[in-house]
Amino acid sequence: MTHGKNYALTSDEDENDFWGSAQDARGFFSPLEEEGWRQVEFVGSAPQGGLLACLDHVGGRRAVAGNAYLDVLDAEGVSMGSYFVNDVTVISVRPSPMGADLVDVTMRMWCDQAMPGSGWVWELIRAGRLTRTGLWQELDAAGRRAWLSVALWSHRYQRRGNPDAPAGTVFTMDGRHIVDVDSFYCALGEAINGPGGYFGWNLDAVDDCLRGRWGATPPFTLEWQHSTVARTRLVDHPTVQEVTAEDTAEGATEDGATLFALLLEIFEERGVEVILN
Repeated sequence: MTHGKNYALTSDEDENDFWGSAQDARGFFSPLEEEGWRQVEFVGSAPQGGLLACLDHVGGRRAVAGNAYLDVLDAEGVSMGSYFVNDVTVISVRPSPMGADLVDVTMRMWCDQAMPGSGWVWELIRAGRLTRTGLWQELDAAGRRAWLSVALWSHRYQRRGNPDAPAGTVFTMDGRHIVDVDSFYCALGEAINGPGGYFGWNLDAVDDCLRGRWGATPPFTLEWQHSTVARTRLVDHPTVQEVTAEDTAEGATEDGATLFALLLEIFEERGVEVILN
Protein backbone atom coordinates (compact mmCIF):
# COMPACT_ATOMS: atom_id res chain seq x y z
CA MET A 1 0.00 0.00 0.00
CA THR A 2 2.78 2.44 0.84
CA HIS A 3 5.78 0.90 -0.97
CA GLY A 4 7.75 3.61 -2.74
CA LYS A 5 6.19 6.38 -0.65
CA ASN A 6 7.97 8.38 2.03
CA TYR A 7 5.07 9.69 4.14
CA ALA A 8 1.62 8.51 5.19
CA LEU A 9 -1.40 9.97 6.99
CA THR A 10 -3.83 7.99 9.16
CA SER A 11 -6.76 9.27 11.20
CA ASP A 12 -6.11 9.37 14.94
CA GLU A 13 -9.71 8.28 15.63
CA ASP A 14 -9.64 5.10 13.56
CA GLU A 15 -6.39 3.38 12.61
CA ASN A 16 -8.28 1.71 9.74
CA ASP A 17 -9.07 5.14 8.26
CA PHE A 18 -5.94 5.45 6.12
CA TRP A 19 -5.72 8.81 4.39
CA GLY A 20 -3.04 7.94 1.89
CA SER A 21 0.70 8.08 1.29
CA ALA A 22 2.89 10.52 -0.61
CA GLN A 23 6.34 10.84 -2.07
CA ASP A 24 6.96 14.05 -0.14
CA ALA A 25 5.41 16.07 2.67
CA ARG A 26 6.87 19.34 1.44
CA GLY A 27 7.01 22.01 4.11
CA PHE A 28 6.51 19.74 7.11
CA PHE A 29 10.06 20.30 8.36
CA SER A 30 10.25 23.95 7.25
CA PRO A 31 10.20 26.95 9.62
CA LEU A 32 6.72 27.52 11.00
CA GLU A 33 4.30 30.13 9.70
CA GLU A 34 3.32 30.78 13.30
CA GLU A 35 3.64 28.82 16.52
CA GLY A 36 2.84 25.20 15.73
CA TRP A 37 1.13 25.84 12.38
CA ARG A 38 2.54 24.72 9.06
CA GLN A 39 1.46 24.41 5.45
CA VAL A 40 2.30 21.02 4.00
CA GLU A 41 2.06 19.80 0.42
CA PHE A 42 1.42 16.07 0.14
CA VAL A 43 3.18 15.48 -3.19
CA GLY A 44 2.37 12.51 -5.41
CA SER A 45 -0.47 11.21 -3.28
CA ALA A 46 -3.60 9.12 -3.81
CA PRO A 47 -5.92 10.36 -1.02
CA GLN A 48 -8.20 7.89 0.70
CA GLY A 49 -10.73 7.83 3.52
CA GLY A 50 -11.29 11.01 5.46
CA LEU A 51 -8.80 13.02 3.42
CA LEU A 52 -10.39 12.03 0.12
CA ALA A 53 -13.78 13.15 1.40
CA CYS A 54 -12.41 16.68 1.95
CA LEU A 55 -11.10 17.31 -1.55
CA ASP A 56 -14.41 18.55 -2.95
CA HIS A 57 -14.96 20.97 -0.07
CA VAL A 58 -11.94 23.29 -0.22
CA GLY A 59 -12.79 26.58 1.45
CA GLY A 60 -15.63 25.16 3.50
CA ARG A 61 -16.01 23.55 6.90
CA ARG A 62 -15.96 20.07 5.40
CA ALA A 63 -12.42 20.66 4.18
CA VAL A 64 -11.28 19.89 7.74
CA ALA A 65 -10.27 16.22 7.86
CA GLY A 66 -9.43 16.30 11.58
CA ASN A 67 -6.48 15.00 13.57
CA ALA A 68 -4.07 12.39 12.27
CA TYR A 69 -0.72 10.70 12.56
CA LEU A 70 1.87 11.58 9.95
CA ASP A 71 4.32 8.71 9.55
CA VAL A 72 7.79 8.96 8.06
CA LEU A 73 8.31 5.78 6.04
CA ASP A 74 11.42 3.83 5.14
CA ALA A 75 12.15 2.46 1.66
CA GLU A 76 9.89 -0.54 2.33
CA GLY A 77 6.95 1.52 3.55
CA VAL A 78 7.55 0.76 7.25
CA SER A 79 7.01 3.61 9.68
CA MET A 80 10.27 4.98 11.10
CA GLY A 81 8.49 7.46 13.36
CA SER A 82 5.14 9.19 13.75
CA TYR A 83 4.02 12.77 14.44
CA PHE A 84 0.62 13.73 15.80
CA VAL A 85 -0.93 16.52 13.70
CA ASN A 86 -4.03 18.54 14.58
CA ASP A 87 -6.78 20.08 12.44
CA VAL A 88 -5.62 18.83 9.07
CA THR A 89 -7.42 21.08 6.57
CA VAL A 90 -7.27 20.81 2.78
CA ILE A 91 -6.36 24.14 1.16
CA SER A 92 -5.95 23.10 -2.45
CA VAL A 93 -5.59 20.06 -4.71
CA ARG A 94 -4.11 19.77 -8.19
CA PRO A 95 -2.93 17.00 -10.54
CA SER A 96 0.55 15.80 -9.69
CA PRO A 97 3.41 15.56 -12.18
CA MET A 98 4.41 12.41 -10.27
CA GLY A 99 1.76 10.30 -11.99
CA ALA A 100 -1.50 10.37 -13.94
CA ASP A 101 -3.61 9.11 -11.03
CA LEU A 102 -1.87 11.16 -8.35
CA VAL A 103 -2.57 14.58 -6.88
CA ASP A 104 -0.65 17.15 -4.85
CA VAL A 105 -2.72 18.12 -1.82
CA THR A 106 -1.84 21.27 0.12
CA MET A 107 -2.95 21.16 3.75
CA ARG A 108 -2.72 23.33 6.83
CA MET A 109 -2.02 21.48 10.06
CA TRP A 110 -0.74 22.06 13.57
CA CYS A 111 2.22 20.14 14.97
CA ASP A 112 4.72 21.27 17.60
CA GLN A 113 6.85 18.09 17.46
CA ALA A 114 8.44 18.33 14.02
CA MET A 115 11.59 20.43 14.30
CA PRO A 116 12.50 22.67 11.34
CA GLY A 117 15.50 21.28 9.50
CA SER A 118 15.12 17.68 10.69
CA GLY A 119 13.99 16.24 7.35
CA TRP A 120 17.56 15.49 6.21
CA VAL A 121 18.17 13.36 9.31
CA TRP A 122 15.17 11.21 8.41
CA GLU A 123 16.61 10.91 4.91
CA LEU A 124 19.88 9.59 6.37
CA ILE A 125 17.98 6.88 8.21
CA ARG A 126 15.81 6.04 5.18
CA ALA A 127 18.87 5.73 2.93
CA GLY A 128 20.81 3.67 5.48
CA ARG A 129 23.53 6.31 5.69
CA LEU A 130 23.36 6.93 9.44
CA THR A 131 26.20 4.52 10.01
CA ARG A 132 29.05 6.58 11.44
CA THR A 133 29.45 8.64 14.56
CA GLY A 134 29.89 12.39 14.76
CA LEU A 135 27.50 13.51 12.01
CA TRP A 136 25.88 15.93 14.47
CA GLN A 137 29.13 17.62 15.46
CA GLU A 138 29.12 20.31 12.76
CA LEU A 139 25.49 21.34 13.35
CA ASP A 140 24.49 24.65 14.91
CA ALA A 141 22.32 24.84 18.04
CA ALA A 142 19.04 24.54 16.10
CA GLY A 143 20.46 21.68 14.08
CA ARG A 144 21.47 19.77 17.19
CA ARG A 145 17.96 20.17 18.61
CA ALA A 146 16.49 18.88 15.35
CA TRP A 147 18.93 15.96 15.42
CA LEU A 148 17.82 15.03 18.94
CA SER A 149 14.16 15.19 17.97
CA VAL A 150 14.67 12.65 15.18
CA ALA A 151 16.77 10.48 17.48
CA LEU A 152 13.81 10.42 19.88
CA TRP A 153 11.02 9.81 17.35
CA SER A 154 13.03 7.15 15.47
CA HIS A 155 14.32 5.39 18.59
CA ARG A 156 12.09 2.32 18.41
CA TYR A 157 12.63 1.92 14.69
CA GLN A 158 16.40 2.21 14.95
CA ARG A 159 16.60 -0.31 17.78
CA ARG A 160 13.98 -2.61 16.17
CA GLY A 161 13.31 -4.47 19.40
CA ASN A 162 16.96 -5.09 20.24
CA PRO A 163 17.43 -5.70 23.98
CA ASP A 164 19.22 -3.25 26.23
CA ALA A 165 22.94 -3.71 26.66
CA PRO A 166 23.41 -5.90 29.74
CA ALA A 167 24.27 -4.55 33.17
CA GLY A 168 27.98 -3.98 33.59
CA THR A 169 28.52 -2.69 30.06
CA VAL A 170 31.17 0.00 29.62
CA PHE A 171 30.22 2.89 27.30
CA THR A 172 32.69 5.51 26.06
CA MET A 173 31.63 9.11 25.40
CA ASP A 174 33.89 11.60 23.61
CA GLY A 175 33.58 15.00 25.32
CA ARG A 176 35.59 17.02 22.82
CA HIS A 177 32.54 18.16 20.86
CA ILE A 178 30.28 18.90 23.80
CA VAL A 179 29.82 22.65 23.41
CA ASP A 180 26.37 22.97 25.03
CA VAL A 181 23.72 20.87 26.72
CA ASP A 182 22.21 19.52 23.49
CA SER A 183 25.59 18.40 22.20
CA PHE A 184 25.98 16.51 25.49
CA TYR A 185 22.72 14.69 24.79
CA CYS A 186 23.84 13.97 21.21
CA ALA A 187 27.12 12.54 22.48
CA LEU A 188 25.44 10.50 25.23
CA GLY A 189 22.86 9.00 22.87
CA GLU A 190 25.57 8.10 20.40
CA ALA A 191 27.78 6.54 23.09
CA ILE A 192 25.00 4.24 24.27
CA ASN A 193 22.93 3.56 21.15
CA GLY A 194 25.30 4.23 18.27
CA PRO A 195 25.02 6.75 15.40
CA GLY A 196 21.82 8.77 15.69
CA GLY A 197 21.10 7.14 19.04
CA TYR A 198 18.91 8.63 21.75
CA PHE A 199 19.35 8.61 25.51
CA GLY A 200 17.47 11.71 26.62
CA TRP A 201 17.23 15.33 25.57
CA ASN A 202 16.59 16.91 28.95
CA LEU A 203 17.37 15.94 32.54
CA ASP A 204 14.05 14.21 33.16
CA ALA A 205 14.41 12.24 29.94
CA VAL A 206 17.93 11.08 30.87
CA ASP A 207 16.59 9.95 34.23
CA ASP A 208 13.79 8.03 32.49
CA CYS A 209 16.25 6.37 30.11
CA LEU A 210 18.31 5.22 33.09
CA ARG A 211 15.34 3.17 34.28
CA GLY A 212 15.80 0.76 31.37
CA ARG A 213 14.27 -0.02 27.96
CA TRP A 214 16.26 2.73 26.23
CA GLY A 215 19.44 0.86 25.33
CA ALA A 216 21.29 0.36 28.60
CA THR A 217 20.69 -1.55 31.82
CA PRO A 218 22.10 0.01 35.02
CA PRO A 219 24.43 -0.49 36.67
CA PHE A 220 26.87 0.34 33.91
CA THR A 221 30.01 2.43 33.44
CA LEU A 222 30.30 5.62 31.38
CA GLU A 223 33.85 6.60 30.48
CA TRP A 224 33.59 10.32 29.76
CA GLN A 225 36.66 11.19 27.72
CA HIS A 226 37.90 14.79 27.62
CA SER A 227 35.48 15.61 30.44
CA THR A 228 37.49 18.67 31.50
CA VAL A 229 37.01 20.21 28.07
CA ALA A 230 33.29 19.43 28.14
CA ARG A 231 32.85 20.83 31.64
CA THR A 232 34.60 24.06 30.65
CA ARG A 233 32.38 24.52 27.62
CA LEU A 234 29.17 23.74 29.48
CA VAL A 235 29.91 26.57 31.90
CA ASP A 236 29.44 29.03 29.04
CA HIS A 237 25.95 27.73 28.21
CA PRO A 238 23.32 28.42 30.88
CA THR A 239 20.53 25.90 31.30
CA VAL A 240 18.13 27.87 33.45
CA GLN A 241 15.10 25.98 32.17
CA GLU A 242 16.52 22.67 33.39
CA VAL A 243 17.10 23.68 37.01
CA THR A 244 14.02 22.85 39.06
CA ALA A 245 12.57 25.01 41.82
CA GLU A 246 13.64 22.36 44.32
CA ASP A 247 17.22 22.50 43.06
CA THR A 248 17.22 26.29 43.39
CA ALA A 249 15.78 26.15 46.88
CA GLU A 250 18.60 23.84 47.87
CA GLY A 251 21.14 26.41 46.72
CA ALA A 252 21.92 25.23 43.21
CA THR A 253 23.15 27.96 40.89
CA GLU A 254 21.61 28.19 37.43
CA ASP A 255 24.66 27.59 35.24
CA GLY A 256 26.49 24.94 33.25
CA ALA A 257 28.55 23.85 36.24
CA THR A 258 25.33 23.02 38.08
CA LEU A 259 24.11 21.06 35.07
CA PHE A 260 27.35 19.08 35.10
CA ALA A 261 26.89 18.30 38.78
CA LEU A 262 23.22 17.39 38.31
CA LEU A 263 24.10 14.96 35.54
CA LEU A 264 26.69 13.25 37.71
CA GLU A 265 24.16 13.10 40.55
CA ILE A 266 21.52 11.52 38.32
CA PHE A 267 23.99 8.93 37.04
CA GLU A 268 25.11 8.08 40.56
CA GLU A 269 21.53 7.69 41.82
CA ARG A 270 20.77 5.25 39.00
CA GLY A 271 23.84 3.12 39.60
CA VAL A 272 26.03 4.47 36.82
CA GLU A 273 29.74 4.85 37.48
CA VAL A 274 31.06 7.86 35.57
CA ILE A 275 34.81 7.83 34.95
CA LEU A 276 35.98 11.35 34.12
CA ASN A 277 39.05 11.31 31.88
